Amino acid sequence: MSFQAYLDNVEAKTGKSAEELRSLAIGKGLADDKGLAPGVKATAVVDWLKGEFELGHGHAMSIVAYIKGKRD
Repeated sequence: MSFQAYLDNVEAKTGKSAEELRSLAIGKGLADDKGLAPGVKATAVVDWLKGEFELGHGHAMSIVAYIKGKRD
């Protein structure tokens, strides 16, 4: 499955684009404009996405990658 397919599936499941999820993560202090917020580990973002949006691990990790700057 391509990276874009993961992002598309996340949007289909949550109703939110990767960019919207990145913005929510910034609002929660999990991320900033450069990527993950200082001191925040990917696990914190994954746990939030799994808990709030019921994403699986792979789909949550695709959002972590997006937050860190992967775009294709």
